[in-house]
Amino acid sequence: MANTAQAKKRARQGEKRRQQNASQRSTMRTHLKKAIKVIAEGNLEKAKAEYQSMASSVDRMVSKGLIHKNKAARHKSRLNARIKALAAR
Repeated sequence: MANTAQAKKRARQGEKRRQQNASQRSTMRTHLKKAIKVIAEGNLEKAKAEYQSMASSVDRMVSKGLIHKNKAARHKSRLNARIKALAAR
């Protein structure tokens, strides 16, 4: 347990940041799941719109340092490949 005023404040700040990060991570995952669901339904126009929303969300998390840029690139690349496959049908 924190004994000094400084340590108590840092504990409060850390908890606040942890909750904010968890919320933002959850939002990002929701965007990913929505995009995957729309692609599975086969609606190309809606899939492209959902992909844009997801890519924006993922890029925002990278800029905040919440996820690594390679993880963001992997998510975007895989979903874009699915959209291209959907368009090819």
